[in-house]
Amino acid sequence: MTEQDAYDYDFEQLGDSTVPLQELDELGLEEVELARVVKLDRGLPLVVSATGTYRAEPSNTLVKRMKTNTMLRPAVGDWVGLAHPENHETARIEGLLPRISSFTRKDPGEETAGQVILANIDVVFVVTALGDEPINIARLERKLVLAFESGARPIIVLTKGDRRDDIEDEMARVRAVAGEVPIIVTSAVTGEGTEELRSMVPAHTTAAMIGSSGVGKSTLINCLLGDERLATKEVRESDDKGRHTTVAREIVLVPEGGILIDTPGMRGMALWRADQGLELAYPEIAEATQRCKFANCTHQSEPQCGVKEALEDGSIDSERLVRYTKLREELDELDVKQEEKRRAATESRPHGRGSQSHQIGKAKRNMRKYHKRNR
Repeated sequence: MTEQDAYDYDFEQLGDSTVPLQELDELGLEEVELARVVKLDRGLPLVVSATGTYRAEPSNTLVKRMKTNTMLRPAVGDWVGLAHPENHETARIEGLLPRISSFTRKDPGEETAGQVILANIDVVFVVTALGDEPINIARLERKLVLAFESGARPIIVLTKGDRRDDIEDEMARVRAVAGEVPIIVTSAVTGEGTEELRSMVPAHTTAAMIGSSGVGKSTLINCLLGDERLATKEVRESDDKGRHTTVAREIVLVPEGGILIDTPGMRGMALWRADQGLELAYPEIAEATQRCKFANCTHQSEPQCGVKEALEDGSIDSERLVRYTKLREELDELDVKQEEKRRAATESRPHGRGSQSHQIGKAKRNMRKYHKRNR
């Protein structure tokens, strides 16, 4: 069942399919075609192939694998193998092709599982708004960690640049944590930054916008597209906050360019296996850590601590270190929970090594050997 009348997608503009096609051939799946997931909403994933636009359900095999590995759930941007079974109302996703990058967070509904939000992205626009209130730097740094960890190129986008006459103080605060990450100031009213942003999404490029509700992501995308493709709402006068509009993750085609993925504002941005992202977002702290005498240095009372020395000479900001430490502790806590879950699963197996029954059986065998030797 095709949905070409409701959605207008050009498969050729969805990215370079050369490598995914090769990977699809290597899987050896019969009677499948290459497709890309372009939308996730309350229904089945919407996918586009060379033959049309379809709602597709995961195959039974994929569903079973998803139950034990949440990372295998289809995400917007995924390349998939698509089948069209006879006498079946929907197309069927037979498998996901390897991802070159993925924006991932800890699944809000799971204690120790991850959730892929976006797949195969080249650029992540970390969007925040210039308004009456100061930018939340801690939240911005958290998003930068996730963006770096994704494997895509992060770019900071400051929207609503027309709402403040003097933005130099805010720009200075952002520059202090951005490092070498580009910063683009935009305005949907004046058009400022639109062309610069569009230049970051050339043909065969997949970009995504990540930000809280109401920062102006959909409005900004409409400016890039040149029409009111995505629904928007006015900000609330009481707190200058935009109201939640986007309800689905969706790919849109940039005229004469690549593609953009709009996402709903995400309240939960818990980290998931983001050690590399943490180092890239806090390079000065990562570098100072390498000068610590002890590998497990807590940067508290240990001698010859590179981080403490960097604090003393001013090369590390103390408030930034506090924020880094909180994120580091969050990752460490997740590691502990995952290890506890792994051990619990091992012990619950009837015959698994390390399980209680395994240990009891081993003790009985040793006892029999002992009695046999001493007869």
